[in-house]
Amino acid sequence: MHLFAQDVTTYSNKESALDSLYREDQFYIGLTFNLLWDKPSGVGQSGLSGGFHLGYIRDMPINKRRNLAVGLGIGYSVNTYGQNLFLGEEEDTEQSIFSVISNDIDVDTNRFITHLVEAPLELRWRTSVPDTHKFWRIYTGLRVGYLYYFNSKFRQPGNTVKQTKIDELNRWRLGATFTFGWNTFNFHFYYSLNSLFDDNALIATEPVGLNVAKIGLMFYIL
Repeated sequence: MHLFAQDVTTYSNKESALDSLYREDQFYIGLTFNLLWDKPSGVGQSGLSGGFHLGYIRDMPINKRRNLAVGLGIGYSVNTYGQNLFLGEEEDTEQSIFSVISNDIDVDTNRFITHLVEAPLELRWRTSVPDTHKFWRIYTGLRVGYLYYFNSKFRQPGNTVKQTKIDELNRWRLGATFTFGWNTFNFHFYYSLNSLFDDNALIATEPVGLNVAKIGLMFYIL
């Protein structure tokens, strides 16, 4: 009887230690399909538009059960967007040119690529316990990013135009995120709260704008 009581005490102490220390989902890898919203007249998407995202989020539980937490981290995101928006510049003034590529123009490639450093901030709820990684989760929050590299490429037979410096870019990015799922597979949604281009980016008199939405899967690792 004494030995049985001792085993229970040892187990309880071990369980208590686990409860006081465990954290969840601190590394993430994501794949998304990227959409452009609030487009100017005539602008549409075509071809590949996808994203790859990875990072680390410090999980900080805020209740005794440790199923409610705040997450703050650092991440990296690379995205590509296929579309029919031409980005060029005036030869004399180096002023940016924005125009719609008409359907009768022979185009091999027209896309732009973005690379960002991001800081996710999340409120996290899950049904986790210390001894299993299979649980439901709902994470929502904001993601602040800085677009440090931009590359636009237009290519047609005999002509290639590349742009990496666009003064009209809103390099500081802010987006809302929502992730939910079970175990390995988690659906992830992102919507930018500010446009990709500022008010100086115009097609004739119409703002280029462009807000980004991302839909995909997020995978978490302890």
